[in-house]
Parts: sequence; structure tokens; C-alpha cells
Amino acid sequence: MDNSLDKTPVHLIASSETWIEGEALRQLEHTAALPGMCAAVGLPDLHPGKGYPIGAAFLADRLYPALVGNDIGCGMGLWQTDLAVRKFKPERAAERLTALEGPWDGDLDTWRTEQGLAPTAFDQALGTIGGGNHFAEVQSLTEVFDPSAVAELNLDPERLLLLVHSGSRGLGESVLRTVIDQHGHTGLEPASAAARDYLQAHDHAIRWAEANRRLIALRLLDALGAEGERRLDVWHNLVQAIDWTGETLWLHRKGAAPADRGPVVIPGSRGSLSYLVKPLLTKDNGIDSSLRSLAHGAGRKWKRGEARPRLSARQRPEDLQKTALGGWVVCEDKELLYDEAPEAYKAVDRVVADLVDAGLCQVIATLRPALTYKIRRPDRQGTHSHRQDRKPKRGRR
Repeated sequence: MDNSLDKTPVHLIASSETWIEGEALRQLEHTAALPGMCAAVGLPDLHPGKGYPIGAAFLADRLYPALVGNDIGCGMGLWQTDLAVRKFKPERAAERLTALEGPWDGDLDTWRTEQGLAPTAFDQALGTIGGGNHFAEVQSLTEVFDPSAVAELNLDPERLLLLVHSGSRGLGESVLRTVIDQHGHTGLEPASAAARDYLQAHDHAIRWAEANRRLIALRLLDALGAEGERRLDVWHNLVQAIDWTGETLWLHRKGAAPADRGPVVIPGSRGSLSYLVKPLLTKDNGIDSSLRSLAHGAGRKWKRGEARPRLSARQRPEDLQKTALGGWVVCEDKELLYDEAPEAYKAVDRVVADLVDAGLCQVIATLRPALTYKIRRPDRQGTHSHRQDRKPKRGRR
């Protein structure tokens, strides 16, 4: 595949050492051939999606809601907590994390008003993580490569961090289904009423998803008896208008982190380190050839449903509750526990190395997972933390 946007709209950012599934490449090339498409970029975490690849960015003269997908606004938020690294006991902390799948029992009306959200039919899901690869993870700073950048983010190596990965839940699915039912997978002309309606709903889902991550963090921190302040939050599923050499075009990110919103976390699996990186936006490093985007994670190696047959003979569910790095995993859905096993993902260090070698970012620090929360069994969801109905404190931004 040619790596020059001058010759073809398809650009793959990956070394020969990075395995990319053939179906993902086929989807990338297929998407690049859509009407009005100006460029398509595959990042090192590229893998197949439902018709369109994940780990990719696309530039077009029109909007393609299907390229954004159903989880509009899905992204990552990072909080600095006041939990001491040396005192943290993951297994004990895990026991305090219950009832996070159920509706929040706080003042939802006030919360929505503070977040600038209009009511929707999906608001009972605000503050819930959801399924798939979504998670909330307590992490520690492991190795710092750029002390000044860590200091600029006001991160304390002696205190734990909280990384939240979630999106717009059923709201995003509803937005996508509405536009697909009416217009199929065709691109929407930016000046059309259909595009305006979609963008209005899309932008609200973006805000909803960010507020959802805030509330997830609040609930989890309250359950742990901790405080926290948000340090960054970025989306990796969205479409936005950008100025591209004097022309307004539409940048679609499907599982791609922005390189134009400051530092981002590129998470690995629950059994590997995550990377805190600083994008390098210069005219000389080919940032435009990456469509101002970075990988959003390690990227799947195995399709969902493949992990359990591959692993169950040698790894029991209880074996997957502890990781090679000493982290503790809360996931009481056996299928999901296997689906999200570390073996199901690519090596995140290789993904990040490809980005660094391409001159797109530099590593600030690595983060080690201490406790990964995904889901409790339904019979564990009825016990509410006595702290969950507290209003957010001033420090919880």
C-alpha cells in the first residue's frame, strides 16, 4: 500500500513488524473509495469493524455518520486521585466497587443542568461504563520519560490515577439508527437539513459521553472514599469540520485519538502498560498525513467470541482476574472476561513505537494497571455505596 497522500487517499501508519489483518486493510481501501472521500488513514491499531475499520481516520467533503459509528463521543478521561500508591490494596478496593451498573442515585436533574445537557430517554445510563472494551482503571505512574510534561499535567507519581473509557451508551446508538434508517450509509451533504439534524444530535451525544465519563469517575471515586481532579479528556469517535488548506472538510475519527488536543493516553490491554504521550504537531513530521490523529489503543488481535475457545483450556476465569503485572480485574461476565483478555489484543508497545518512529508523538510516561473494573453480576448491583449520592466537590472537574 502506497504511503503517500499525494498518490492515493489511503495511508497506513504501521511498521512491517505490526500485524494488520487483511480484512482491516480491505475495509480501509473500501472506505477510501466512498464518494467525496479525500483521504483515509489506518493507524497501527487498525482492525476490522462492522463494515468500516476501527483505528482509522477519514477526510471527506461530506458527512458519513456510519464512519463515526454508534458510540459517538466514546473516549478517554484521566483523573488524578488522592489515593496513595503504596497503600492501595486492589483486591480490597474491588470489594467496594458495587452497584456501578445501575442508575446513579444522585440528583440527575441538577447534574444534567451543570453539564449543559438536555434530557434524553437514555439518561438512566449516565454514569455507567457499558460493555465491550469499556472500562474504568486505577493506574500508577510507572516510568516517567518527560518530567516537565508530567509536572505540566500536575500528575503526582505518589498518587494513583483513574482512567475511564466509555461513550454515549444507547444515546449514540439511537442517533446512528435514526440517520441510517432515513438515509442509509450514503454521505450527507453538509448544507442539507439531514446533516444539520445529525450534527445537532451528534454534538449532544459528544457532550453526553463526556459527562458520562465524569459521572463514572465520581461514582468510582466515591465508592473508594477518594477525591480526584480531571487532567484530560479526549474523544476518539466523532466527526468535525476542519480547515484543510483553506477548504472546509469533515474529519471522521473511528477509534482514533486526536493529535490536536494535547496529551492523550493510549491504553494497552488490562495486562499491559498504557502510554501517556504528547502529540508532535509540526509541519515537518507528516502530521497531516496522519489526519492529525493517533492510535487510540492496542487494537484487537482476535475477534469477539474467539478468545474463550482459544484460552479456556489453559486459563480458568479466576486465572484472568489477576494480570501478569499484578493488577486485579473485576469482570463477572465470563464471556466478556475472555473477550477482553490481554491475549486478544495487539502489543501496545509496538503500536506506540510505530507512532514514535513516524514522528507523531513522544512518550511522556507509562502507566501500570492496578485495578480494572468492567462489570459485576446482576445480583451484586443492588447494593449502593452510601457515598454515591453526594454532589461532586469543587475539585472534581
